[in-house]
Amino acid sequence: MGIFSSIKEKLFGKAEDKQAAETITADAVKPATADMAATPTAGKDAVVTPVENRPVTTTPSQPVDVAAILDAAVAKNGQKLDWRRSIVDMMKALGMDASLQERKELADELGYTGDKSDSATMNIWLHKALMKALADNGGKVPADLLD
Repeated sequence: MGIFSSIKEKLFGKAEDKQAAETITADAVKPATADMAATPTAGKDAVVTPVENRPVTTTPSQPVDVAAILDAAVAKNGQKLDWRRSIVDMMKALGMDASLQERKELADELGYTGDKSDSATMNIWLHKALMKALADNGGKVPADLLD
């Protein structure tokens, strides 16, 4: 698994975990009792799918709020991290290795063609490219970070 995949999993996985907690199945719902004499019957050619087999979701799938998840990760981390401007701080907030080697690997994954020995320029490019890649993959990223 690549660095970008790890970042995406850490961000989107947290949102999926929350959404999974809000998803129930029909098995978990007790059926109401009714007078069966008043219930219409299906014709002989009708195909009926049992209710137990159909999942019931309480909320529709929505884009993952990247800013909210990262803000919460920074708060939980306890360090003063500026993930909105620093790729290093963003990676630290997610509990990842933010070493130069890891950032160079991420730069390769995202298609960086500049000089990787100029880490300041690479880091600025990486942050912007990562925000765009997250947005392209279902993340809701603040507009000011997509410039």
